[in-house]
Amino acid sequence: LEDDAAVANYLLNEGRVASVPGVAYGLSPYFRISTATSEEVLTEAIARINAAVAQVE
Repeated sequence: LEDDAAVANYLLNEGRVASVPGVAYGLSPYFRISTATSEEVLTEAIARINAAVAQVE
């Protein structure tokens, strides 16, 4: 994954978690994930992110 946009796309396609690449707001190579939801939804999102990252490693 060569940049923040690629990470955001990967998380969306493989982890089913939406994020915003930092390039969208001038802060590449970072990305943003909203945490304005329930703890249950966040727990599921974290599990999905962990699974997606494990596939890259």
